[in-house]
Amino acid sequence: MVAVGLDFVVAEARRCGIRLILSLANNYESFGGKKQYVNWGRSRGQYLTSDDDFFTNSMVKGLYKNHISSVLNRYNAFTGVIYKNDPTIMAWELMNEPRCTSDPSGRTIQAWIMEMMASYLKSVDRNHLVEAGLEGFFGPSSPQRSRLNPVSNIGTGFIANNMVPVVDFATVHSYPDQWLSNTNDQNQVSFMSKWLDTHIQDAERVLRKPILIAEFGKSWRDMFSGGAAGGGLFWQLLAPGMDNFGDGYEIILSDKRQSSTANLIAQQALINCTRSESGFGEASKGDTSTTDY
Repeated sequence: MVAVGLDFVVAEARRCGIRLILSLANNYESFGGKKQYVNWGRSRGQYLTSDDDFFTNSMVKGLYKNHISSVLNRYNAFTGVIYKNDPTIMAWELMNEPRCTSDPSGRTIQAWIMEMMASYLKSVDRNHLVEAGLEGFFGPSSPQRSRLNPVSNIGTGFIANNMVPVVDFATVHSYPDQWLSNTNDQNQVSFMSKWLDTHIQDAERVLRKPILIAEFGKSWRDMFSGGAAGGGLFWQLLAPGMDNFGDGYEIILSDKRQSSTANLIAQQALINCTRSESGFGEASKGDTSTTDY
């Protein structure tokens, strides 16, 4: 039933001309995450001492690869298009906010990204963009930049991880009220401005790749302009009845306190659907060919 539900979401996005980034796993337990894979490994006799074994244990990595294969090769019951051939999906995300605190050097995450992207995902699907799902924390290979990190020992490296050739674009998250909870709003906004500007500059000058502000918890309007920034996404949009999934950053369409935001989303969705009626929307009706990006 979950897979059919995803089929419907992809089909509706296709009808309205919306492009999707689908995350293939989660770092955190709240949605199953890497812990679930480690538990499956233990149930199959593997001796696993940490959730971080997700990144290194061969059996657990095999389970994750099986999941990737199942999703990418899934036949959409509504559109008749296999996911890996569907231009509705703009990109795959390896994992939401991968972290490996047991190896702060970053080597474990680096090897995992290279294996999962270069050696596996791209061999199954060469049609789509791929990104790692990083929060943007700098690693030991960028010592001067590491001073900007609001937290330490995460095990990722923004520069090194995104320099992997098959990573198509970078991501950065920004939650200053979480990361700097003991400071005032002015300091948090100042941090966020420098945090985002630094990542945009590094994406443009060092990585030479686009960057997406994939999640944020405070407004970043007017804090930067142009450059390599390809867009921004808020976390998270919930439909009526899903209130219990909220974590303080949610936008609930039925909440009257957020009506202005909900109206803006509805207006943009209507524009997208109207624009796609004679083009992209029509192509979704039984067209199973691969579309160039």
